[in-house]
Amino acid sequence: MYLDVCCLNRPFDNWQQERIRLEGEVILTIIDRFRLQQWQLVTSEAVEVELEKLNDMDKRKKF
Repeated sequence: MYLDVCCLNRPFDNWQQERIRLEGEVILTIIDRFRLQQWQLVTSEAVEVELEKLNDMDKRKKF
């Protein structure tokens, strides 16, 4: 499964729309699987570079 930075940012978006809320919840569930070591996280330099370009420092700190 590949999650780009757009996906990884979804939990920080406005959850007013049901679709966005559902997508955000799914991403948080996936991240929990990594934290619980049920799944292994594999990342790339490209994703790390994109995350470094985030303007919102609060979002950057959460990654």
